[in-house]
Order: sequence, then structure tokens, then C-alpha cells
Amino acid sequence: MSLEAKITLRIDWSEIDAFGHVNNVMFMKYVQAARLNYVDSVGLMKLHRTQNIGFMVAETNCQFKKELHFPGYINVNTKVAFVKNTSFSLEHTMTNADGEIVAIAKDVLVVFDFNKKEKCLIPDEIKEKIM
Repeated sequence: MSLEAKITLRIDWSEIDAFGHVNNVMFMKYVQAARLNYVDSVGLMKLHRTQNIGFMVAETNCQFKKELHFPGYINVNTKVAFVKNTSFSLEHTMTNADGEIVAIAKDVLVVFDFNKKEKCLIPDEIKEKIM
């Protein structure tokens, strides 16, 4: 069973657009917060600080399901969709305070050695936590 992570974020007034709902760009901000929360929980941020091995976002997309409004909170549940040798995919399910799905986003992250400027194998200790 793979590690799952959850984060709850407050919707800010500045995230509302002219149509009175959360702007679509803000959903990617929520995904970024969830992504960083997840990679930190599996030790990838510590690895970056200690060995300069981290990740790069190779792909990201978002399907918008329902409007999100201020005031309120958004919950982002993150789980692993797949794991390969040098990459893995995260799926982020975003729900409003009523538990309704408002968006689903997916990322593909490539583990990257910033010293060598190239992708690298996912270290075993990180892969164990992901899987």
C-alpha cells in the first residue's frame, strides 16, 4: 500500500476571479502545495537538501469538476498512481468543505540529480516509502 497524504488549505479572497469563484490558476497552486507536502513526507525534500537530488515536474494536468467559492477550505488528497525507475505519478483529488470533488489533478515527477543535471533512479529508501 502506498503512502497517501492529505492537506487542507484556506481559500483566500485574492484567489477569486471576476466570475466570483476560485480562479483555475489557483487550483495549480493547491496542487503545488499538495505535491510538496507529499514529496516532503517521503523524504525527497531532505534528500534534495543533503545530496542535491530532488524532482522535476515532467507533466501536470487538472480536470475541473465544480466551482469553488470563498470563504472556505479545500482538501487535497494525494496518492501515487504509478512508480517507475526514475519517475512516479501523483493523483490529487480536491474536495470542498462538503466533501464534493471539485477537481482532480495528476502529476508526473522525475527524480533529478541536480549535481549531474540528469534524471536518476529513485533511491531505494524513497521508493520504499512511495510504494
